[in-house]
Amino acid sequence: MPPPRHPYFRGLTPTLHISHRGGSLLAPENTLPAFRMAVERYHTQMLETDVHLTRDGELVVFHDDTLERCTNGEGPLAAHTLAELRRLDAGYHFTPDGGRTFPFRGQGVQLSTLRELLRAFRGLRINIEVKPDVPGIEDVFFQVLREEGALEHVCIGSEQDAVGERLARVMPDACHFYPREALTAFVLSVRAGEQPPDERRYTVLDMPLYFGDVRLVDEALLRAVDAHEKWCNVWTVDDPEEMRRLVAEGIGGIMTDRPDLLRRVLDEQPKPR
Repeated sequence: MPPPRHPYFRGLTPTLHISHRGGSLLAPENTLPAFRMAVERYHTQMLETDVHLTRDGELVVFHDDTLERCTNGEGPLAAHTLAELRRLDAGYHFTPDGGRTFPFRGQGVQLSTLRELLRAFRGLRINIEVKPDVPGIEDVFFQVLREEGALEHVCIGSEQDAVGERLARVMPDACHFYPREALTAFVLSVRAGEQPPDERRYTVLDMPLYFGDVRLVDEALLRAVDAHEKWCNVWTVDDPEEMRRLVAEGIGGIMTDRPDLLRRVLDEQPKPR
């Protein structure tokens, strides 16, 4: 898979090591400890994460709409200020062994802001999904990226087409991944033997490897990705044998909750001479 012409891909070659939420099976997801582990221990080439808007207009790194699954807080994230969210334990529920131990509980793991993430890993490529469809969130997002000088180092988008379209309108020169309906149109057209829609706004297909029992990544899809100068990353792959198959097929990047296993698989590959 040759890199697209977009400057985001300068110097990148398949297969990329991408830590999904920092590697959520190894450390509390979407927290600085998880991201640091992925970067420092497993030499990830890209972090994948999500952002939400607080009640007082700050962008924080978090996946869910609500707080219960990942913190000791309750209710919608959007109903809280950043100061209120700072008081929560973001490592409270993480367990590596099915609930026998909670090694990060009470260790001071907090929710972090997008600014803090960008400052902690300047120059590292980050794939960022904007989660809520909140009017104006694209402007807040753009302001943070611009002020932190991060526009060249992020690939951005949303599962929601309306949000993805607004992001593309506000930041037309940034790297954007396909939102859900546009991605579906690309994949279904290829599977039907037809030409995908001519979509200039989006460069990256961030997509599931499987839909039910159907494996979506195949030779035809990867040929179409190359022909249209796109890039394809798959999520969320934690099985080493599936990782090896994807590497052999030439997939652009693998998003995983087990960056340790992916690093082991990628290190098996022969080094270019």
